[in-house]
This record gives sequence, C-alpha cells and structure tokens, in this order.
Amino acid sequence: MAGSPTARRRRLAIELKKLREDSGLTCAQVGNELDWSGSKVNRLETGQGRVQPSDIDALCRFYGTADELRELLKSLAKESKTKGWWHARGDAVPVWFSVFVGLEQAASSLHTYQGEFVPGLLQTAEYATELCRASAVQTEDDIRKLVEVRLQRQEILTETSPPDLWAVIHQSALVHVIGNRHVMARQLEHMLAIVRLTNVTVQVLPYDAGAYPATGPFTILGFPEQVDPDVVYREGLTDSVYLEDPTDVSGYTKAFDHLRALALSPQRSASLIRRTLEEHSR
Repeated sequence: MAGSPTARRRRLAIELKKLREDSGLTCAQVGNELDWSGSKVNRLETGQGRVQPSDIDALCRFYGTADELRELLKSLAKESKTKGWWHARGDAVPVWFSVFVGLEQAASSLHTYQGEFVPGLLQTAEYATELCRASAVQTEDDIRKLVEVRLQRQEILTETSPPDLWAVIHQSALVHVIGNRHVMARQLEHMLAIVRLTNVTVQVLPYDAGAYPATGPFTILGFPEQVDPDVVYREGLTDSVYLEDPTDVSGYTKAFDHLRALALSPQRSASLIRRTLEEHSR
C-alpha cells in the first residue's frame, strides 16, 4: 500500500465496505449484530471514523475473515493514524485540502486540467505566494505555510518512483499575469525546466481549440494497486469534492482525453510557452 496515511485510511475503508457487501448485509444490520449504531459502521466504511484495533477484531470475527486479512486491516488502521508531513503546518492547511495532499502523495498518476492558473505542482514560490495572497483573507504566516506545503508537494515529481503527471493547461493561464511580468517569466522558465522530467507531460489548450467539455479545473488521481480506485478531485474556494463513483470517474477521464486530444502536442506546447515567456520578458 502506498505510503500516505490518508491513502491507508481510504484503503481500509474500501476493504471494510467490501467485507460487508460480500456478506449481503446493511450497515444497520452489522451494527445491530455488534451492538453498534449503523452510523458507526458507515463512518468506518467512509474513512470518517477512527478505527480501533478492537473494532477490526470485532468485524473480522463477525465476517469470519482469515487471520492474514485481519492482520492487514489492523496494520492499515494503525498506520492510518500517523500524521503526514503537511499536518505540521496546522490550520493553514484546511482539512478538506489535507485529504487531497495525502492522496496526491500516494498516487501513481495525476491527470490535471487547469483553465486559469498554472497547476500547483508546477508553480514557483513567487507565483504560489501571489495566488495564496489573493485567494482568501489570511495572515502572512498562513500564506508562507501554504506556499511551503505547495513546494514540498512538488518533491514527489523527483522521487525515486515518481508519479506520472500529465497536465493540460489553457493558454490563458500562460498569458494571465500573476504578480507581474517578471514573476510570470520565471514561472514559465520553471515550467520549461520541469517538462524535461520524463514523468511530466504538459500540453497547452490554445485559444483556437474550439469547443471542449465545459468544466472547471479537476485532477484524476490513479493509484498503484488495482484495489484502490481512481478519484476525481475538484476544488472550490472553501471546500472540495471527491468523486469515486465509476460513472463519474469515467466521465472525467473521457473529458480529460478529449482535452488532451484538442491541446497542442507537448513539443508545440513547449514552443508556445517559450514564445509567451519572451513576451513576458520584454
């Protein structure tokens, strides 16, 4: 299982739900048999409740699971309680976003579309600071912590076994001046350096691409193990949405495939980024 406590908590929830569904019982029925509430069973299966070893033992006895699976579940429960490095930034990182960071750290693939801004994994510190400063009323200390988290997130791209990042960015994100033109020039220089990594692909969706799926920014996260289904992440101003239903994921996957088919090739995208960099540098 991938190394993020968030991903382990999700995997544990998936396994517990599968055990119940294989038994043909509802949450209420399982809860009744164990003298629990049905809502407690539901919380454990959605990763919202803290799972104790005694809970795992009780569920495994009830479902009649093998010792090997019981030990795996107990190990996942224990490891899911650890804190990720991003939790050290305190309240500066909202709970709804910390879930995404945890999943991102465990992902083997990241397919992301951005229509207005450069994706977080490709941002410079200056560019990220300007965005954080504009997005909400926060202290300078909070902004510093948010930028630190964003920069540390980027380290996954250069790990020994990094995820494959495929980003489709609308051309307007290259032209839209964040901060000033010097900030933008350094941002585009940084992008050109990052795309040299073999695990990073960037395509630009040009102004003349025509009609495309009407959607805001989103990220599809894929995971190394088949039992961990893909997740679609959509971020708002004060909250986020996580979609795991296969129909939803399939819809976003088709939309992303459509977007990258309309976008310029990686080579032509790099050329457009260079030309835009020259305009910002004048």
